[in-house]
Amino acid sequence: MADIMAAQKDLWDAIVIGAGIQGSFTAYHLAKHSKRVLLLEQFFLPHSRGSSHGQSRIIRNAYPEDFYVRMMNECYQTWAQLEREAGTQLHRQTELLLLGMKENPELKTTQATLSRQGIEHECLSSADLKQRFPNIRFTGGEVGLLDKTGGVLYADKALRALQHVIHQLGGTVCDGEKVVEITPGRPVTVKTSLRSYQANTLVITAGPWTNRILRPLGIELPLQTLRINVYYWREKIPGSYSISQAFPCFLSLGQAPHHIYGLPSSEYPGLMKVGYHHGDSADPEERDCPTTFSDIQDVQILRHFVREHMPGLQPEPDIMERCMYTNTPDKHFILDCHPKYDNIVIGAGFSGHGFKLAPVVGKILYELSMKLPPSYDLAPFRMSRFSTLNKAHL
Repeated sequence: MADIMAAQKDLWDAIVIGAGIQGSFTAYHLAKHSKRVLLLEQFFLPHSRGSSHGQSRIIRNAYPEDFYVRMMNECYQTWAQLEREAGTQLHRQTELLLLGMKENPELKTTQATLSRQGIEHECLSSADLKQRFPNIRFTGGEVGLLDKTGGVLYADKALRALQHVIHQLGGTVCDGEKVVEITPGRPVTVKTSLRSYQANTLVITAGPWTNRILRPLGIELPLQTLRINVYYWREKIPGSYSISQAFPCFLSLGQAPHHIYGLPSSEYPGLMKVGYHHGDSADPEERDCPTTFSDIQDVQILRHFVREHMPGLQPEPDIMERCMYTNTPDKHFILDCHPKYDNIVIGAGFSGHGFKLAPVVGKILYELSMKLPPSYDLAPFRMSRFSTLNKAHL
């Protein structure tokens, strides 16, 4: 009898691999529902090796797809709830300005989606833009779409707060433990660099390391891991592009092959984040390798953009930081169960835009792990949409 009780005590309801924002919100929802949850992280926390570090992320409703906008309503609510639970500010509303030519299809579709979903927004003509945003230079007859709900999430702060609340809710976070082997079954066994664990269900949210974990389990997802450079540009007059001056986040569509985005200065006083939503293919273990030709091309695109459109910024970046994206071919997430082992759940491919949606992603992964009816239509996120899915070993 004592052995049975000891075995039950050692059995987790769920193990989550990867303590980035998606895995942490999954553990949060599990702990909220009184599940015995273990969150494993291969690096010592906090770390800057994955996709969830850095001081800021954009939060927005401005998406072309209805399914993301439907998810964002609950995301805003959960971010606000986490702020209350943590007793600290994690979000600042700044609005988000989308810029593009009037005929830009993404701009038109996003505006239609915001209208359909009842999201507060404003369409701005070229003349409106010049009047409202004198510190942006508009050179090509651009129009604007202002998402009134847009703003900034304080990313590092949010991750720390979330993991603190997980502890308070009775969850366990173990960092510095790399997963070395997974044995499927009921229960599933997870062996780390330090010890072995067993759980009724396993959730894998391992970011750019996802396929390394999945290959021994017989599948390989069509994921591309990219090394992203994030640049900060000095204001010529400190504060001119700052949050305190009500400067918005922005997203420029069609200026370059990929989107250029910006966040008002706050994290580094006097410096504004302006980045390129693209990067160079890279193994996550080689993220800090020397600069490549692609890196040089990307910063040239940004230099040109800053010189042409942001006259109040110095045209050379002051700081460069690195981050990883894990992209799917269609840039939509994978939220699904392993095709052979239904107690192994996978969250992957957040494609550089998943941070803001993590409250609902974590809820969905919790629901999948507990075999509950999903709160949202998961058709856009099923791995079966990819014909290239490698299931050679199944």
